[in-house]
Amino acid sequence: MTSMSIAGKTVDAWEREIPQLKDILSLKEIFWINSAKLPFEEASKLVPYTKENINDAEARLNRFAAYLRIDFPETEVSKGIIESPLSSIPSMKEYLETVYHSSIPGTFLLKRDDTLPIAGTIKARGAIYEVLKHAEILALEHGLLKSWNEDYSLFATEAFKSFFSNYKIAVGTTGNLGISVGTVGAMLGFDVTVHMSVEAKQWKKDLLRFRGVTVIEHESDFTNAVKKGREQSDLDPMSYYVDDEHSIELFLGYTVAANRLQKQLEQENILVDENHPLFVYLPCGIGGSPGGISFGLKQIYGDNVHCFFAEPTHVPSMTMGLMTGKFDQVSVKDFGLDGLTVADGLAVPRTSKLVANIMKHFFSGSYTIDDFETNRLLSALIDKEKIYLEPAALAGVPGALRLCRSEEGKSYLEKHDLTDKMDQATHIAWATGGSMVPKDDMDQFYEVGLQSHAIATPR
Repeated sequence: MTSMSIAGKTVDAWEREIPQLKDILSLKEIFWINSAKLPFEEASKLVPYTKENINDAEARLNRFAAYLRIDFPETEVSKGIIESPLSSIPSMKEYLETVYHSSIPGTFLLKRDDTLPIAGTIKARGAIYEVLKHAEILALEHGLLKSWNEDYSLFATEAFKSFFSNYKIAVGTTGNLGISVGTVGAMLGFDVTVHMSVEAKQWKKDLLRFRGVTVIEHESDFTNAVKKGREQSDLDPMSYYVDDEHSIELFLGYTVAANRLQKQLEQENILVDENHPLFVYLPCGIGGSPGGISFGLKQIYGDNVHCFFAEPTHVPSMTMGLMTGKFDQVSVKDFGLDGLTVADGLAVPRTSKLVANIMKHFFSGSYTIDDFETNRLLSALIDKEKIYLEPAALAGVPGALRLCRSEEGKSYLEKHDLTDKMDQATHIAWATGGSMVPKDDMDQFYEVGLQSHAIATPR
């Protein structure tokens, strides 16, 4: 493998250039600092998107609230807004500090996207946003909707659903994106096809079929499922493809979470400023949802927020894409990693060029987590807080400890003059999904987690 050329270099050459790459290829957990990160004002000048784009996306979701309240009654309590609570998890914090023999300074919170209405995962915001925007554009173009000022409950009428039945929506996914696109698309009346990779869970495929969605299974990984879905959709002029690799609409839909989180922090009287830093730890697959949320938070808090992505040791696609500077030109499989993980929602071997290009100067860094650790944290969170997350959603939970304990993390804090401010810091682990996992599957996750406690001890 060492003589094989990857983006113009051998593995040996890449390892000499990037010392941490050797640990990654040995499947060791690492904490990596993004050396390309720039001060917010400088980074902002290098991208074409601003807070105005985020506010536009939020306004669109607000317009559709009247529709969502009708077709998805579970959103009635939130008046048609797709949002999740921010929870304190003191027992889990105590568990982490005890097991790791280290403290988490400041406030430690869990963002409960596992409870998001309609789809129960972080993907709900971006995916539902893109489907709704597509529906809005079609309705305006064909005169069903006269302006943005109309009552959007019209989208729940048979006339609108009959119109949308003439159109198709397609998406390639490991599961959660497809659930969001498929659920809302089918409810609006679209003919929806979801292309799923081999690592996608069977229950996700079954759920989509139950909701009237066509599921095409590919005996390949996520990247190939996306490619095949895109190719098939492009052949049909009536088909719209939700592209997890290249969609700016998905990205902007995710950014809206930042505006919502700002309001939640204010309601909790949690300050975020130069002396009260905010640290956010986000599970990362292809990068769209963590990238969008991070970008949104940077527009609000600038240099006072620090965003770290969490990836499985077997699939650190964003980390490797940014480390090498080659983004989607390299796959973890090119370097000999198998891309297999219990965190199926993060099993994406190649990162998004779009997201990597936007985020390369904004996000602070990343870390990897092995499956033993993921499983152990899953069962611990159930035992300590009665919170049931799917494996991928646990990746952000150890982030605060990784930052404070690793030499790379300590160096980051020192460089940014944060070491003496950590007692006033707020740490948010982003829980990305879990509420829709069938009980039998969750019970199995829990049992595996209990076994993991006996197999390995935390680093």
